[in-house]
Amino acid sequence: MRVRLLFLLVVATVFLLDFAQCQKKEKEETRPAAEKRQKEKAKPPGAKTAKPVVKKTKATPSRPRPDPPLPSPPVLTQVLERGKFQKVGDSLTVQAGDTLELRCKGKPVEWAFPDYLEEEDEGRLRVIQHLKYSSLVLVNSTGADTGEYICYPMYCEDSDCRREYDRAAKTFIFFSDPQELFVPSAEYYEVVQLRTNRPATLPCQVTSPDAMVTLHREFPPEEVKVDGVEISFNLKKGFTIHRPKAHHAGSLFCMASYRDLRQISTKYMLIYVNYPVAPPSPTISASLHSVHAGQNLQVTCTVLGESEVVIDFTWEYPGQKIGRPPYTQDSTWTLRSGGQTRQQSETVLMVDGVRAVDQGTYTCTASNLAGSTSVSTTVTVLPERTARSRHH
Repeated sequence: MRVRLLFLLVVATVFLLDFAQCQKKEKEETRPAAEKRQKEKAKPPGAKTAKPVVKKTKATPSRPRPDPPLPSPPVLTQVLERGKFQKVGDSLTVQAGDTLELRCKGKPVEWAFPDYLEEEDEGRLRVIQHLKYSSLVLVNSTGADTGEYICYPMYCEDSDCRREYDRAAKTFIFFSDPQELFVPSAEYYEVVQLRTNRPATLPCQVTSPDAMVTLHREFPPEEVKVDGVEISFNLKKGFTIHRPKAHHAGSLFCMASYRDLRQISTKYMLIYVNYPVAPPSPTISASLHSVHAGQNLQVTCTVLGESEVVIDFTWEYPGQKIGRPPYTQDSTWTLRSGGQTRQQSETVLMVDGVRAVDQGTYTCTASNLAGSTSVSTTVTVLPERTARSRHH
């Protein structure tokens, strides 16, 4: 009996707890609605309900993506022996007879080397493109192989590839030969033109950077002064005359000394040309712009310019149509003004016994090494004068 009463008591307690929980939940759900109704009653008539404020956030502009970094320029390395390498600098010296192997990282790349090796077809030079690098192998090297070796990375779009010159890796390689101090040349004499408007180079290239090189004149026999300003020397290029003058002309050669050996280079015949700074500026004039048939006509073309510059004149004139040959008188003389020497060149086209076919345009073209310029004038032919008109 006691157990039964205890069970009924527990059931009643659970029921009361559940009922109290439901009442509390109902009150919480109805409270916001009641509060809302009370607020609406408290508002004065005609008042507007405030809209909820929506906070706007400013959109952050998207930043442009940076360009992908350019690939690093290729690096030249020399293979010394299997598994042993060294980075190649601005220049490299290899003993003549040794094998040269260079590596250039990249795919694809293209090599450039001295013209002598491009023309030779003896199989001494091999270029091999591997997966990640290209190798250049030169066997049985000689002093003639001395020169610049360049590795160009290639930029490709589909099948169209071009060299990237500004990213090239290059080195100058001396193939030192104790018996050949100069790179051999097939010519006994080489002609070098000296122009006033550009430097001239005597390319006496040595095979060893340790050789001492001097410049000499053949007639009269003397050493030419190399001051680094008027004339300078570069191991990779030879001697450069920076502002050629007439006194630099003649037969010159280079002399190299290394230990107990002394050798001379190919001889260079330097020919001086006073190269003009600009094409000529001719002027043209006719003795008469209106001439009667039967009279004589002279058309003059004149150029005032630099001294020792050759001017060539050519004419175009109406009489050419019937085969009338040109009769010209050419002259040149020197003028001095304000401490400067100038040269005046002149040509005169002479037309004797003018006829109707001589009427028209006369054109003079003056030419020098820098170019040519044309000027024109027009001549009108009037009817021949009668004896009466000549008397008056």
